[in-house]
Amino acid sequence: MRSELGEGPLVVAGAGYAGLTVAQEVHRRSRGALPTVLVDRHPVHVLRTELYEIGRMAAEGSRSADWIVPLAEVFDRSLVELREGEVEGIDLEARTLTLSSGEIAFGALVVALGNVAAYYGVEGAREHTHQVYRLSGALALARRLREVMLGSADLPGERRPRVLVVGGGATGTEVAAEIATTNWAAVTGRPTRPPDVFLITGSLPFLAGLPPGVVERARSLLGRAGVSLVFGLNVRRVESDRLTLEDGTTLVFDVAVWCAGLEAPPVARQLPVAHGHAGRLAVDACLELPGHPGVFAVGDVAEWKDPGDDGSVVPATAQVALAEARVAAQNVIARWNGAPLVPFRYRQRGLVVAVGPRRAAGALGPLTLWSSPAALLKRAVQREYSRAVSHGETSGVI
Repeated sequence: MRSELGEGPLVVAGAGYAGLTVAQEVHRRSRGALPTVLVDRHPVHVLRTELYEIGRMAAEGSRSADWIVPLAEVFDRSLVELREGEVEGIDLEARTLTLSSGEIAFGALVVALGNVAAYYGVEGAREHTHQVYRLSGALALARRLREVMLGSADLPGERRPRVLVVGGGATGTEVAAEIATTNWAAVTGRPTRPPDVFLITGSLPFLAGLPPGVVERARSLLGRAGVSLVFGLNVRRVESDRLTLEDGTTLVFDVAVWCAGLEAPPVARQLPVAHGHAGRLAVDACLELPGHPGVFAVGDVAEWKDPGDDGSVVPATAQVALAEARVAAQNVIARWNGAPLVPFRYRQRGLVVAVGPRRAAGALGPLTLWSSPAALLKRAVQREYSRAVSHGETSGVI
């Protein structure tokens, strides 16, 4: 059969959950015969779903080894070429990527560039808040919290450090619970005052899109963890030590964390193709960019609508990213062989939201799990993924 790919290798842009899996799967399915180049701005794969573990980061200082896997170790026995560099531009017509380290031509392309924090034009949000969407951001937040907690015993009167977390989705929920339940005295090695933690959920429903049973369990666990919820109001402005809600209410803080949403990175938003919500790349049923054979988008940067569920958009989760990556890899091989493409079908296996140490709320099929069993399930999946990445075996995980 005749290949339907252009001249040049398969280039996978981004070494997150989706990109890493595509590169591994294509190499496995083609037995190394299809040249594959994996591009990322860093030489490591970041375990992004674990970046909410701020207490552990604060205890370990600037050590990042627990949250990364070196790409050279993942691909040390494969023919996948690693290329370090920031993706600065994609030319779909010339079929080239412009990197901070040079240019690379591609025969096929998988865009797996993830996403970035969305600030929605809120004045001061980017400058005065922390975020956990990147490892560098999570480590910076951990350092700042450690610094604040070290000085907490010296605060005047009965004042306690105040931490505001903006965003009522899974990330905001996990970060707020983690900060509230961390044993800061153990982390800092000196007496501390526990922080007052507020979760500002915004105008959207708390944990929107999750089953009602999971939402109620998570709400209950947050209350037990000491997190106060502020419902129904978006943030209008952020200053160095306070933020203002849309009704004019001002909340003073020592640390503010922005978990209010994500959008596609600028290089993806600038592509002359159809875009979905927050600039994500709109893909067809087979995860390909319409009008550009051999160019796929997967993971958080892509928007795929489920034709069997009234066209609803699948959530931006690691579980979805891994599922999309396997189908995209299969379709890259199909293009290479001149074979028909297969459509993506998604079936959610389960979901878990961590709400502090050894506590979580989740659903596994029709069952609602909470507290220790849910937390153990989440940790087991995370550990299995880390092990599988190190051995090049992500095809069977999640």
